Amino acid sequence: MPVLVITGTGTEVGKTVVTAAVAAASLAGGRSVAVLKAAQTGVRPDEPGDAQEVARLAGAVTAAEVARYPEPLAPGTAARRAGRAPVHPEEVAEAADKLATEHDLVLVEGAGGLLVRFDAAGGTLADVAALLGAPVLLVASAGLGTLNTTELTARELRSRGLELPGVVIGNWPGTPDLAARCNLADLPEVAGAPLLGALPAGAASLPPAAFRSAAPHWLAPRLEGTWDAEAFRAREGP
Repeated sequence: MPVLVITGTGTEVGKTVVTAAVAAASLAGGRSVAVLKAAQTGVRPDEPGDAQEVARLAGAVTAAEVARYPEPLAPGTAARRAGRAPVHPEEVAEAADKLATEHDLVLVEGAGGLLVRFDAAGGTLADVAALLGAPVLLVASAGLGTLNTTELTARELRSRGLELPGVVIGNWPGTPDLAARCNLADLPEVAGAPLLGALPAGAASLPPAAFRSAAPHWLAPRLEGTWDAEAFRAREGP
């Protein structure tokens, strides 16, 4: 798995912190890691973006962006409003391929959900994954409403012939409600793919050393961690 694309069911579901956890677990396993943000929006030129946040939390990763735009909008919209060239899927795939020649693992983080548009032609992160022939890890929220967006994303991936290795819950609450606890069984069913981890709420606020130490315990062996889905479900489920 030299390249792994990471998408979310939407915004603010924990995509960046999951990317950081995957990077930290891979680094702990002795692999060299690069993180590529396809299109960074909502940051100034001198402000750290998501790739830099991954590096802060995970450690010695190569952090890169293909493009950035100042307004917190979909990349295609942000590029148009800024009067700048949009990013195209081919550019992202080319950048990821280059990083893959120099690293054991390249994590390509999208912006928002799978079908957020990059350009006027309708290019998306799904097109990037198809160009790379890469699996797509799905980050989902824990609570009410997540089943619909998870299933829609999983169906879209399958319709495009893209591999979905599993789902990671990006923000598991300290006191989960009934919906969240039931979703531990329902998420893998609607996704047609296993749960591969759950990150605790507030993980991004941990000191970097504590984050790096804990990250493998939040992720399943497929992601180079030690997290056990059945044990977690038995402990946290209804």
